[in-house]
Amino acid sequence: MADALLDVHNLSVTFGGPSLAVDGVSFQVMPGETLGVVGESGSGKSVTAFSILRLLQPPGRIVSGSVRFQGRDLLTLSEAAMRDVRGAGISLIFQEPMTALNPVMRVGDQVAEALLVHGKATRAEAMARAVELLQAVHIGDAQRRVRDYPHQLSGGMRQRVMIAIALACRPPLVIADEPTTALDVTIQAQVLDLLRELKARYTLALLLITHDFGVIAEMADRVAVMFKGKLVEQGPVRDVLRHPSHDYTRNLLAAVPGARGPEGPL
Repeated sequence: MADALLDVHNLSVTFGGPSLAVDGVSFQVMPGETLGVVGESGSGKSVTAFSILRLLQPPGRIVSGSVRFQGRDLLTLSEAAMRDVRGAGISLIFQEPMTALNPVMRVGDQVAEALLVHGKATRAEAMARAVELLQAVHIGDAQRRVRDYPHQLSGGMRQRVMIAIALACRPPLVIADEPTTALDVTIQAQVLDLLRELKARYTLALLLITHDFGVIAEMADRVAVMFKGKLVEQGPVRDVLRHPSHDYTRNLLAAVPGARGPEGPL
């Protein structure tokens, strides 16, 4: 897997406590694939995602490892160089769009800002592109909706705006951190369908973080299972679903409604 788009090697993160929040984690994401990282709350999934983009809040800090993206170790870059990577190289879809979106800024301006920050468009071009992106994520009447504020949109529409922002600069890698957790079941399915459609349209690689093995079964090519800060198992989704090798993985699978166990389909 020498041509990995993202190569995380022996990543360890501490928040100053007696144990590591992320402990020696290694995985790769290939161009165009979806890697699902699954585990319960507190297992280190989101901390891993934020570490990749160097967005950890103090006292969190990376104590060892490397994060190579397109051949460059992101942990050695200056903050200015990292700002160029964030959004244009790797973008992040946050778990809670209502807290991630600016409540006093129109959603069209927030989508356009991603393009303006990276010098991808003029102001007029960015606003026109914002309308196109809202259309791409299936927000109806996008020409009018660009003038709305986040509180005027439903939860599902706010998540679609977050996806539009993430895709604005056509990054090769998108990290989706529990993108459907705050949504009801029907809207969850729509958002997952949208991610699948946009991944194919824009030839994206997707790092999908979730606690839900059902989402992994539906979306991912490969899966990495996290437990107490460690990766305890990883491999092709079908292999892990049918023949899980770790007790924790078996317990996660047993929690999926309708699962028949390692010998039966999910």
